Amino acid sequence: MLDLARLRALHAVSVHGSVSAAATALGYTPSAVSQAVTKLERETRTALLERRGRGVALTDEGRHLASTAQQLLALVERAETELEERRGRPAGRLVVGAFPSAARGLLPGVLARLARDHPALDARLVEIDPHLSVDLVSQGVLDLAVVHDWDIAPLAPPEGLEQVLIGEDRCDVLVPEGHPLAGRAMLDRSDLPHQRWICQPPGTVCHDWLVRTLRADGHEPDLAYQAAENHTHIALVAAGLGIALMPRLGRGALPEGVRAVPLDPVPVRRLSVLWRTGAARRPAITETVRTLHEQWPLRTF
Repeated sequence: MLDLARLRALHAVSVHGSVSAAATALGYTPSAVSQAVTKLERETRTALLERRGRGVALTDEGRHLASTAQQLLALVERAETELEERRGRPAGRLVVGAFPSAARGLLPGVLARLARDHPALDARLVEIDPHLSVDLVSQGVLDLAVVHDWDIAPLAPPEGLEQVLIGEDRCDVLVPEGHPLAGRAMLDRSDLPHQRWICQPPGTVCHDWLVRTLRADGHEPDLAYQAAENHTHIALVAAGLGIALMPRLGRGALPEGVRAVPLDPVPVRRLSVLWRTGAARRPAITETVRTLHEQWPLRTF
């Protein structure tokens, strides 16, 4: 018989594209994932991975078995959901995906509450961008994901996923002390053109929102500094290199030399949680969603 844990490892390599990324998602070491796939190759007497430069790729047989593994994992999930539902309490393994500021500003309280109230539940966290986490929930790699979207860049989950709003996260413009905008009580969009911007890289929701907003007002933004981490943005603002638009969730206390100025109208991103429709009755899912709503007023800025 094929070992389910080894099939899970192969499926993760198929989804994430590398052994190291699969290991990160599963919470294993890369060597453990490699060993699992090697043992699966011995069990099936088939080469499932092949070397491609410094990485690996699935063979045709590997892709076929990974597709079958996805179907088997879905059946296992359904069985586990039914058993958990019959027991009536959250239990088993639950993998939660969240984007960085939610992982920092919201999920610690949620995960701590789940660990305290439901010791039979093994809740785990994977930090990941929203545009990637949607597919991973659909594929069964994540059990649920905390995501965000904006009014001009709405997130449309595919069929088979359910989505519930958690709350709204407001944004401010961060400016260095001594900047002409630092003394203002409120900014409007006419103040934003002709500034040197610090923002996230292309392909992220925050980057797309900033570019679309400024272009809609007829201005091409000067994106002088692009970095993935919000704390890097803050450091660049503190150095006097530019201004940044930043949500409040998980932002933390601003250092001396940086001021947050409100913008009118206030940019708002919506936070929601996604999960597979087939797992909607699972107590671990319903309790995690309930805890997210409960912890939202206690989030950190």
